[in-house]
Amino acid sequence: MSDYSENDAQREVSDLEKKSATAARLFDIRRIIGGLFVVYGVIVTIAGITASDADLDKAGGININLWTGLGMLALGLFFLAWLWLRPLPVTEPPTGEQSPPTTE
Repeated sequence: MSDYSENDAQREVSDLEKKSATAARLFDIRRIIGGLFVVYGVIVTIAGITASDADLDKAGGININLWTGLGMLALGLFFLAWLWLRPLPVTEPPTGEQSPPTTE
């Protein structure tokens, strides 16, 4: 017989469930998309702020980099606010004994 008991197995399963929930919150797609849009929005906004007259003439007088960068910043901040206001629910491990599935 082994020294590995049912309580040890349940404790290990609950530890793995906690780690899985933490990883799911860490790699939430809203965090990734929001972060990327904020970073790229800052870069494009800076490019729009520092645009030359020649760049503005090419775009028909519209500072497209500035407006696109601000739009990307707004979208990225929306995703991050959504993540902050509606986080993933914390799932509690099931309590009680579970019987193994039977095949008939």
